[in-house]
Amino acid sequence: MPSLVCSAQNCVYNDSMYCSKGDIMVGGDEAHKSQETCCESFQERRADSMRNSVGTPSADIMVDCQACNCTYNENLKCTAGKIDISGVGASSCDETECSTFYCECQ
Repeated sequence: MPSLVCSAQNCVYNDSMYCSKGDIMVGGDEAHKSQETCCESFQERRADSMRNSVGTPSADIMVDCQACNCTYNENLKCTAGKIDISGVGASSCDETECSTFYCECQ
């Protein structure tokens, strides 16, 4: 499992830069750069949302990945040792990205 750090602090699953969901899905099936990826598991925290709606925050998390052009994608699973999801101020999954994405065509 990759070690994950997430700056999408508006996500309901984010707790001190760790994810409490347990697993995430990175989207971007035709991505050639990190800006074309996203965390499809992102859900905006609203005033009436619970802070940790699923579980205990953890640095180690399962990462399913649809970014097939990423060098770390193996059978739709992320094999990077460390993954960074960016999205400071994000209010939707389209405003997040996998900063660890590295196109295998580079």
